[in-house]
Amino acid sequence: MTVLSALIPIFGLILVGWFLAARGVVSADGSKALSAITFKLFMPVLLFSGLAKADLAEALSPLLLLLYYIPALLVFLCINLIAHRRLGRPSSMGLAASYSNNVLVGVPLVSVILGVDSLVYLFAILAFHSLILFTLQSLYNAFCGGSDRGLDWRGLLASLANPLIIGLALGALVNLSGLPMPSPLWRIVELLSAAALPMALLMLGISLSGYRLHLSGSLILLTLGKLMLFPALVLAAGLLFTSLNPTAHAVLVLMAACPTGVNVLAFSMGDGDVRIISSVIFLSTLLAALTLPIWLLLLPL
Repeated sequence: MTVLSALIPIFGLILVGWFLAARGVVSADGSKALSAITFKLFMPVLLFSGLAKADLAEALSPLLLLLYYIPALLVFLCINLIAHRRLGRPSSMGLAASYSNNVLVGVPLVSVILGVDSLVYLFAILAFHSLILFTLQSLYNAFCGGSDRGLDWRGLLASLANPLIIGLALGALVNLSGLPMPSPLWRIVELLSAAALPMALLMLGISLSGYRLHLSGSLILLTLGKLMLFPALVLAAGLLFTSLNPTAHAVLVLMAACPTGVNVLAFSMGDGDVRIISSVIFLSTLLAALTLPIWLLLLPL
């Protein structure tokens, strides 16, 4: 019952966002403006505030990163191997099964269930999330696609130089430097941070209203890989290392169990991939409301 009480507000706000967009209460222009202020102001400030005062010693443990990214890479490689053999070309299928929506869903989820102090573990993973998985996808496209264009480093760097990464970097800089922030300035940061989580969930619901579900075998495979296989591997990996902080382990499993992130669409190759990936984003977000309680019950908290 405690798990459901924590999850209902999260998915309730997503549903409210979907309803507002589906009923036309929020127009396309309004949605664009809300998205800009959420992802260019509210969320970066939240990431900044969380990292600026966090204890980075344990969060930046190599073990923490390995226990998340080794399972992520295994899922990425296995799904891509299956998809490549079937399609005969690169696709973003592996990325869809290994790239979690750790900003829109992960941050609110960890905050509500494990507490704001636990976000430091999420931030540590998030700092390398796009860098590692987007680089792998770009390398895969460049060297396995039969194209002579090579790796698009400029496009990759542009995708990483976003306000969310900048917010994390500035928060880490303030933390490591020990620079004090004036109380009035920090109060502004707190007020902006308070708006981030509800706005992020509303925006996820608004974005989902534009997706359509196209049922296929690939959709089922990718959704199961994302919501079941990936978190199962992270859970098993953490159980092998008893020295890992139980709270940190729980954060890793919840991050792996989050639905597919919307940024994967940027790597879709052709209309066929767009249909499948958009369907995975939509279906994995819906089904996460059912699978996340299962993982929460299995966690050794």
